[in-house]
Amino acid sequence: MSKPVYVEQQFEDIEQQTHTATLGMWVFLATEILFFGVLFTSYTVCRTRWPDAFRDGSKDLELWIGGVNTFVLLTSSLFMAIAVRAAAQGNNRAVVKFLGITIFFGLAFLGLKGVEYTIETHEHLVPGINFTTIPPDEATKPPDQQHPRPNEERLFMLFYFIMTGFHAVHMIVGVGVLTTLLVMTRRGHFSAEYHNPIEIAGLYWHFVDIVWVFLYPALYLLRQG
Repeated sequence: MSKPVYVEQQFEDIEQQTHTATLGMWVFLATEILFFGVLFTSYTVCRTRWPDAFRDGSKDLELWIGGVNTFVLLTSSLFMAIAVRAAAQGNNRAVVKFLGITIFFGLAFLGLKGVEYTIETHEHLVPGINFTTIPPDEATKPPDQQHPRPNEERLFMLFYFIMTGFHAVHMIVGVGVLTTLLVMTRRGHFSAEYHNPIEIAGLYWHFVDIVWVFLYPALYLLRQG
């Protein structure tokens, strides 16, 4: 008996193909955990070494934007899970709808992050580009009325931009993948029998959201320490 067209030649059946693809994604996510783990470990070491400077750096971040973005990503994960469930039921119309909503929230996150980066650039908080120890709104004040930033705050902002920047790159990749799957779903590439690519994309999307769940308290809520 011939295999279905969606089963690649190197696999015996759809079950083997699904298990292999899912395992491959989990292995990939494991390497991503190692990557972000190095960043979090380095950040924690430096945070322990200069706690006051890192706390001051956290206070210079836009807490409300970080909070809204956390809500946005958690909501996107909800709709991603609903899309995967719809795919398992063979409801392609619902899959298109919920993937579209997920993409919308992903773009909203990136837009807010762009606004935040713009604010931080205006506040001279970007190491290597325009970081200054004197806040712009105090530059014209007499020295005795200024509140200089600790020199080590530059290191905090460096970690901030690297960690959130790499996270944003993963978000961009995720939005691109979901957009591709949305188009493929509209063209009838998936069904209740074959929808593993959507499930795998869901794993990736949830992973990116989980990374942010750790980034938010580490960077934004440090001020509460």
